[in-house]
Amino acid sequence: MLIKTIQAKWKLFRRPINIIRQSCSNADNKLVKDENNNDNFKNWKEKLHSNMLVYENFITEDEEKSLLEEVDPYMQRLRYEYDHWDNAIHGYRETEFPRWNTENTKVINRIREKAFPPEMQQLGLVHVLDLAEDGWIKPHVDSHRFCGEIIATISLLSDAIMRLTYVRYEKQYWDDIFVPRRSLYIMKGVARHKYNHEVLSKEDSIFNGKVVDKKRRISIICRSEPE
Repeated sequence: MLIKTIQAKWKLFRRPINIIRQSCSNADNKLVKDENNNDNFKNWKEKLHSNMLVYENFITEDEEKSLLEEVDPYMQRLRYEYDHWDNAIHGYRETEFPRWNTENTKVINRIREKAFPPEMQQLGLVHVLDLAEDGWIKPHVDSHRFCGEIIATISLLSDAIMRLTYVRYEKQYWDDIFVPRRSLYIMKGVARHKYNHEVLSKEDSIFNGKVVDKKRRISIICRSEPE
């Protein structure tokens, strides 16, 4: 996300930041190693799910309300974008929060304690991504240059379906992950760097044969520092 100099510039302020983007998404990102060895696909789904963890009801309804009361007034002043600069997101608005009120700080700290090892450096800014009801996130792999090893996300307002597809083998190795409202998901390892990930559109949001009523969704996202 933001480079360290921008992070340092804003660290003393509490108000949200308009993002000068160096995006984590990279639609052209490729795997470094050759993946033709079939050993790479042994127990692929088990490996995927051990690196894509979903914790349902990680926050309460009251905690969700408190987070929304802090972020929504600012988000409502932004317009939804439909032409993301690297073509990764359709129908979104976003910002980054350097400071939170006392109650919400407790929630953010709980996310960090759950997701990151104590010795891992974390970005101080928290990314807030508001996806419109008619919005979706297109398949992409996060860039190693701008993104760390672990991403931890709280989902507000709506359930969603995340689809992960193995790079270059998208039709053979893929899985849909149900991400409920108020859940925390932690993505790391192979899930981050060997799989495309996307959030399905409202029309495509079907999980195990059942329609998922995707609505406007706000993600509260914590990240580790890029290595």
